[in-house]
Amino acid sequence: QVRLVESGGGWVQAGGSLRLSCTASGSIANYNAMAWYRQAPGKQRELVARFRSVRSTIYADSVKGRFIISRDNAKKKVYLEMNSLKPEDTAVYYCNAQWGPWDYDSWGQGTQVTVSS
Repeated sequence: QVRLVESGGGWVQAGGSLRLSCTASGSIANYNAMAWYRQAPGKQRELVARFRSVRSTIYADSVKGRFIISRDNAKKKVYLEMNSLKPEDTAVYYCNAQWGPWDYDSWGQGTQVTVSS
């Protein structure tokens, strides 16, 4: 079982920046993929950024050029650097890990990000 804990959410004005952190219970180097998703009120959960390998990092079109996903294997952490934030980025952000032979999914509890105009 993989446990994930997010932190770093909060309130910020449009144009500002936040950095989210996700701490995993195990070695993230052993996971198949790490990702950030978000869910705004009344909307489905959507992929924000996913890191599968150095050559396989993807971003949602809506955040390209503004958000950066990175990881620190030694600290068992994955980060989401969010810049030039917009009110439409307001959502609960979830950390996700895929692991094992069948890409089992594990989720964190989520962290709220609110961007005011």
